[in-house]
Amino acid sequence: MNNRKKFVLLLMLLVPFSLEAQQSKVQNLPKYDKQKIHFGFLLGINVTDFYIDRDGSFNGDDSLYTVESAKQSGFNLGIVSNLRLGNHFDLRFCPDLSFAQRDLEYALYANGVPVEKVTKKVESSFLEFPLELKFKSERVNNYRIFALAGMKYSIDMVSQAKVKNKDKQYVKLNRNDYGYTIGAGIDCYMELFKFAVELKMYQGLNNLLVQDASIYARTLDALRSKIFLISFTFE
Repeated sequence: MNNRKKFVLLLMLLVPFSLEAQQSKVQNLPKYDKQKIHFGFLLGINVTDFYIDRDGSFNGDDSLYTVESAKQSGFNLGIVSNLRLGNHFDLRFCPDLSFAQRDLEYALYANGVPVEKVTKKVESSFLEFPLELKFKSERVNNYRIFALAGMKYSIDMVSQAKVKNKDKQYVKLNRNDYGYTIGAGIDCYMELFKFAVELKMYQGLNNLLVQDASIYARTLDALRSKIFLISFTFE
């Protein structure tokens, strides 16, 4: 094969790659990030847990051996409100409704002999109000990565501090919670909307435990929320 034929063959092989590279540079929604305000909605899956702070008398209680938190999964539905602060910063307010559950597992002993294991289910329906600052990287074609941090206030609409139930051994929680959030994700610019995947952690600062005389509460000093959330936003 002479040099001319080799050149033509090489050119034919490079043409598809060249076209693909040109297509990858075509930006969807090129003016999207110039909007001062935009809105959307989110769908999320949460994994909710407790940070447990045991009371000093815990080890002295011979009827209770261990208490552990068992994380459970739930889901979130919310809306997205985004205010553009600059080329790399946004202020986001994303109120949502979160359905969650956490289990507290107690191992009970009598005279050093295991008697039973008791699980106390703590179900919650939160109205959440996070306010977060979003830092965005430079956009590369139709993708952009970001990090965010902020604060969140939430109200538990089925707080067991208010539940009237025949079971007097409920682990009761305060209705209000607040804490900080950190997270990261990636924005994907589609033809008609922006889609994003976001992973976020929430650490509660408020002690949710309502003290009472039951063995399930008196040996604990504090319960604080710890939540992981993966959300999908459409803006």
